[in-house]
Amino acid sequence: MIPKTRYHSNPLEPSELIVTEQGAIYHLNLRPHEIAETILVVGDQNRVERVSRHFDTIEHKIENREFVTHTGRIGKCELTVMSTGIGCDNIDIVVNELDALANIDLESRLINKDPKSLNIIRLGTSGALQEDIPVDSFVVSTHGLGFDGLLNFYETTPSDQELAIQNAFVQQTGWSDDLNPIYVAKGSSKLIEQIGEGMTPGITATAHGFYGPQGRSLRMSPKINELNQKLRQFEYLGHRVTNFEMETSALYGLSGSLGHQACTVCAIIANRFKKEYSKDYKSTVDLLIQNVLEKLTNKQGSVEKNV
Repeated sequence: MIPKTRYHSNPLEPSELIVTEQGAIYHLNLRPHEIAETILVVGDQNRVERVSRHFDTIEHKIENREFVTHTGRIGKCELTVMSTGIGCDNIDIVVNELDALANIDLESRLINKDPKSLNIIRLGTSGALQEDIPVDSFVVSTHGLGFDGLLNFYETTPSDQELAIQNAFVQQTGWSDDLNPIYVAKGSSKLIEQIGEGMTPGITATAHGFYGPQGRSLRMSPKINELNQKLRQFEYLGHRVTNFEMETSALYGLSGSLGHQACTVCAIIANRFKKEYSKDYKSTVDLLIQNVLEKLTNKQGSVEKNV
């Protein structure tokens, strides 16, 4: 997405920007000094500690609802790790409130004239949609393919490439008008290059549910027949759909539109084509965490700051 933000000189109304009596943003319960410019997001609250145990120091620990946040350092690199819970609806809260912490004065409620860009890196779990992507490997998301519909509630400006992939997908799959209009959002080339080295790159399909929206059937039949087969067969100029999860399209779409850098890397804990599931996915997630932290803190010292 091409950045498309607004600036005006009027304070935001209390109903639109909700700030607690302690001066914290409402859902995340965070104040601006309690986050780093590089933020790792995970779905599971228990996974926050699995990341922060690698920190040399932890300066802040904040918890509110499903949002658990630890901010600390590895060497000279300041990092935040935060749980988002599951789904694009939570990503909407997280990205908008992180952006507010970075780019809005919570006391005056005024938008900063010079916006700051955050690095937001999702460490997730996912199911592979291609036979050649083994369980317990890692995938880096070049794009998010959104079935969730979230970005349709915002004025956004897709790039030519995003629109081309979107149109090709609709044409190749015969996407029904009865379903949410899809969208495509590209990740940060800088972060994908730095963090995705040695991982399988591809488009990550993002669903707004775990069962029917991902082609699973228990006691209800999914509306789209052979959804995963259609995803598996899609190809456009070398781009293919590698995996299925529930957050990346919203993360990429909102971050790109707000001028932040975003990247998703996922541990593959299942292969939907082979019907295989990891025998020890927690160990695979731990390896992913170590892989990413090493690249963030050892390669060129740390992630470059954004202005």
